[in-house]
Amino acid sequence: MDQATPAKLAALRQTMQQHGIAACLIPSADPHLSEYLPAHWQARAWLSGFTGSAGTLVVTADHAGLWTDSRYFAQGTQQLAGTGIELMKQRIAHAPEHLEWLQQQLQPGQTLAVAGDSVSLATARQLEHRLESVGAALRTDLDLPGLIWPDRPALPAHPVVEHPPRYAVTPRADKLGRLRTAMRKLEATHHLISSLDDIAWLTNLRGSDVECNPVFLAHLLVQADGYATLFVGRGKLSDTLVASLAADDVRIADYATVTDALAELGPKDRLLLDSGRVVVAVAAAIGPATQTIEAANPSTWFKARKNEAELDHIREVMRRDGAALVRAFRRLEERVTVGMTQTELDVDALLREERSAQADFVGESFATIAGYQANGALPHYRATPEAHSTLKPHGLLLVDSGGQYLGGTTDITRVLALGETTAEQRRDATLVMKGMIALSRARFPKGASGPQLDALARAPLWASGMDYGHGTGHGVGYFLNVHEGPQGIRPPVSGAALVALEPGMISSIEPGLYKPGRHGIRHENLAVVIEADRTEFGEFYAFETLTLCPFDRRALEPGLLNPEERAWLDDYHATVRAALTPLLEEADLAWLERHCAPL
Repeated sequence: MDQATPAKLAALRQTMQQHGIAACLIPSADPHLSEYLPAHWQARAWLSGFTGSAGTLVVTADHAGLWTDSRYFAQGTQQLAGTGIELMKQRIAHAPEHLEWLQQQLQPGQTLAVAGDSVSLATARQLEHRLESVGAALRTDLDLPGLIWPDRPALPAHPVVEHPPRYAVTPRADKLGRLRTAMRKLEATHHLISSLDDIAWLTNLRGSDVECNPVFLAHLLVQADGYATLFVGRGKLSDTLVASLAADDVRIADYATVTDALAELGPKDRLLLDSGRVVVAVAAAIGPATQTIEAANPSTWFKARKNEAELDHIREVMRRDGAALVRAFRRLEERVTVGMTQTELDVDALLREERSAQADFVGESFATIAGYQANGALPHYRATPEAHSTLKPHGLLLVDSGGQYLGGTTDITRVLALGETTAEQRRDATLVMKGMIALSRARFPKGASGPQLDALARAPLWASGMDYGHGTGHGVGYFLNVHEGPQGIRPPVSGAALVALEPGMISSIEPGLYKPGRHGIRHENLAVVIEADRTEFGEFYAFETLTLCPFDRRALEPGLLNPEERAWLDDYHATVRAALTPLLEEADLAWLERHCAPL
């Protein structure tokens, strides 16, 4: 619990009363609608004390509720206890989502406030529609948390750097040219991009304004016939880099002046924007005479499909990352076996040490999750110096980690048996493995989407009356965000568009199972969609597994695997052994051979 939360809520309510606001909505968002936020925009975490990456806080005069999903139920219960904020569970039968709850609570004439720099144009329209139905109103010109946040962190000012051409592969002029072709097809004269990974990919630039994500704060305005303007802190770019951008007709303007540029557009201009990825505060600057075209950013689709040169770099990164993991896991296993005190924090340190020794390693792609026994049942658990577990030579350790390399982004989860395990643990780990194998082996027709394949990974668990509350797979960037769209493998959502899986798209495959107070299981590899076959029924695709690291077979019950599943696992381990053997020596190589032996 954050001891200061009740006082912060009281200050917020007083400010709400002064401005005639009945309810305040504080989402987890910034002006770029990023998943992970610079500290300056972490108002929800500052107010509530809840530090999960996903959550929405709603405060009224007599109630405060924080909506989050099942990944954070245990964390939310702990961090919100005694704060005066109620945990509101999302995606639970008969439990209202926050928009529905607001619609039920607000009365005619009342006003809901949300900061315009933290809500998308599409979401604001949805809010307005719901509020109008009950006679309530929406204000987006008030940042109420900002008014009571005396020590609010400044905007990050880290340098922006060039992604080396060897790894960027495609020159930015070519990427911008491809984008302009798409703009002309939509008859757009200008295109506004606010999503940071799109901007980084298009410009072949990288930064460190967001922890673990190599992006930088910026907006980009591209003319179909003319130049592009990058709105970014000028002090972040060297003179050499500014000159390099100018050679590709990319001009630099101050980050805060994007609204001035939008206001200058006239009636002959047609502005392309993605209403789900541009915030109200920015869109409000567009003059009423300017025509707008609302569609998904073309660059989101372009960057999702990695080309062969990029995939070659990623495959090499997977070899180096896999070798680093083997060394770290071998060292950890030896330390625990001989009785050396090791904690979940030591796991993080070991992984960082081994990855840092690899060529072109830049940093972690997200905060490492190392959950021993019951802590593994918290999908987004994070050990801290104040709260962590000591490892013992028995039970299961779940390790979810990843690295950012110049040649790609990794994300992998392994469940390690530190010693004796229970029959229940081995059965659960094997059922999750059966789901992972089923999806990894899948063949599917062109046009199939992630939600259509999601059930393949869940079926073995469903057959035993079990399930997990998170998606099965997310897209992964190329030395970019570890979570990337537009594709995803998750249960179908009513009204949501189905995004086809296409060759070159990289996705995680990570089914899980979580038993609070006992253990958690998650197996995760990254895989790329490839062309598999063409029949009289059309084109068919498959997954090529990219991740290279053994699964701990001691955590499994081999008798529960059928012959096809055993063959897949043995073939995978043979591939891992062949790929990593040249990178390992002595004890590390012996560990690899042992863990890659056939079942």
